[in-house]
Amino acid sequence: MQTTQDITVTRSATEVVLVAPAYTLGVALARPRATIAGPDGELWSDLSLLASVDRLGVPDESSGPTAVTVEEEDDGSVRVTVLTDSSAWATKAIVLHCTPTEVRARVEVTTEEDDARITDLTMFGGQAALPTGAAGTFRSGIRFPSLFVPTPTEPIQVVRPSNTQAQLGVVGDAEPGRLHGIFSPPPLVFGLGRPSIAADAPHGPTDMPVGDWLGVSVVAPIAQLGFTTFRYDVLDGGFLFRLTYEGHTRVRAGGWVSPEFVLRPGGAPLTLIRDYRDDLAARGWAAPAPEPVAWWHEPIFCGWGAQCALAVRMSHEGEALATDNADGFVLPSGAAFAPDLARQYLYDRWLRRLAERDLRPGTVVIDDRWQADYGTNTVDTEKWPDLRGWIDERHAAGQRVLLWFKAWDPSGLPPELTVRDAFGRPVAVDPSNPAYLDALAEQVTRMLSPDGLDADGFKVDFTQRAPSGVTLRTHADGVWGISALHAIIRTIHEAAKAAKPDALVVTHTVHPSFSDVTDMVRLNDVLEDSVHGEPVPVGDQLRFRHDIAAASLPGHPIDTDQWPMPSREEWLAYSRIQPELGVPALYYVESIDNSREDVTDGDLDEIAALWRAYRAARDDEHQKEPSTV
Repeated sequence: MQTTQDITVTRSATEVVLVAPAYTLGVALARPRATIAGPDGELWSDLSLLASVDRLGVPDESSGPTAVTVEEEDDGSVRVTVLTDSSAWATKAIVLHCTPTEVRARVEVTTEEDDARITDLTMFGGQAALPTGAAGTFRSGIRFPSLFVPTPTEPIQVVRPSNTQAQLGVVGDAEPGRLHGIFSPPPLVFGLGRPSIAADAPHGPTDMPVGDWLGVSVVAPIAQLGFTTFRYDVLDGGFLFRLTYEGHTRVRAGGWVSPEFVLRPGGAPLTLIRDYRDDLAARGWAAPAPEPVAWWHEPIFCGWGAQCALAVRMSHEGEALATDNADGFVLPSGAAFAPDLARQYLYDRWLRRLAERDLRPGTVVIDDRWQADYGTNTVDTEKWPDLRGWIDERHAAGQRVLLWFKAWDPSGLPPELTVRDAFGRPVAVDPSNPAYLDALAEQVTRMLSPDGLDADGFKVDFTQRAPSGVTLRTHADGVWGISALHAIIRTIHEAAKAAKPDALVVTHTVHPSFSDVTDMVRLNDVLEDSVHGEPVPVGDQLRFRHDIAAASLPGHPIDTDQWPMPSREEWLAYSRIQPELGVPALYYVESIDNSREDVTDGDLDEIAALWRAYRAARDDEHQKEPSTV
């Protein structure tokens, strides 16, 4: 037996056992397996020490292992290396770097070729043909009943059974099985909960119980997050993790090292998120929160909920909008498409009603769709005859204006600035093309500069609509997935700050490495039901999201959002707790879209009182902290 500072290493003919303060790891010497347990000896998993790094046209199937080595390092850590033969690479090694508090695993491959393109990476499992004759896909053992998933999904279940698939990343929408894009990207960490978690059952759909958790996170600088999704794949009591690169990461002659998969115990799901953020920050891959700007904390009015509610009313009640439109524009009965209602005279109508009830938002968001084209962000002058003049009026009233921005949409752009499908059709904007990023920066400057629209920032939406597919074509390799989204948001953020130093960029990119390009985090659209088909209260949903965002991006202001609301009662209940969670955001003025209930004067009076109390509390707090305004 040998003690390496805080890790005790015990060797036998068949196994090496590492006993650290936070875990125990038993590494088999003749097969690619290891066990990981807590300090009490209770097992989390029998881990597969196989991995596959599939190439375009060349699947990676392992044979072996050919060697397993365990080495004590001078710094007190222990390095475990598992070598296997590979059908796709000249060499392949799975490396575990073990410290007293965590295990950091990665894959290292080498090649003599100059154009090897990675499609999928699997870790703690993969394709293999072993000396025993067993072949096919191997997985790690599930010895934990619960899985923590740090992104909202439909159905809503934050802690779910461990035999349930889960996915994190930047691909999703409202289609079945794709609603995990509410945070895009979320923190890239899953939590594996041991039996003590189940002992505390039952749990509500948004509960995050304290107990024995093992976090599994993906750690790398943002430029190396060239995958679209991080997936927890399960089958018949086994799991592995998968990163989808889709052939857009090119490995040149020499080799490639994967991001690290970090196994770190923690006592609660939020602890796993905070530890993940601290890990990235310690390596310089997550920035501190932005300096506070007073106006960012002003209550928000976003017109999207009012647009949707009016669209529903028009569909069901046949309302025609001719009464207060000075330009004589009439929407026909039934033209109830909410983006068509982002119109100057309607926003004036809604703001007048708010002012009548002493509700004066400090920030107004013009939502989808004020643009003629999403990709060019030119003004639709039929809807907004004088957007610049309208923004000037808001400024004269002491208000700021954010413009809704749809990420990834290529509408109106030249094809050469887009990601294209196998037939040459545009699918998304292409941040691998410097010409697109230049065009985007020019758009931002035009929208925010005093010589342009003079808006004050952006509500960036649809970051979950990243292009995904092996056959898609880009201008250059290596800018894909999460790293490609960061390039878009970075360009928006830098150009916005150049045009207006106090500009506000609001996103739902709840990943610590987006802290340098995100000023405020939006909690995003409300979902509906639990796995049992029961409605989940809006307040519960948004509290969970707030806690994840605050742990992942500490110090960032939070836009509490407010859409869609299932009923007037839930809308009012959520309005009452919004000041506790962040910046209050009001979406409804005349009616509620889902329930078609009217918003009364008394309702707006109550929200006005909530805003007055919120502002008074902010004034007290503001006197205690510096401001850039």
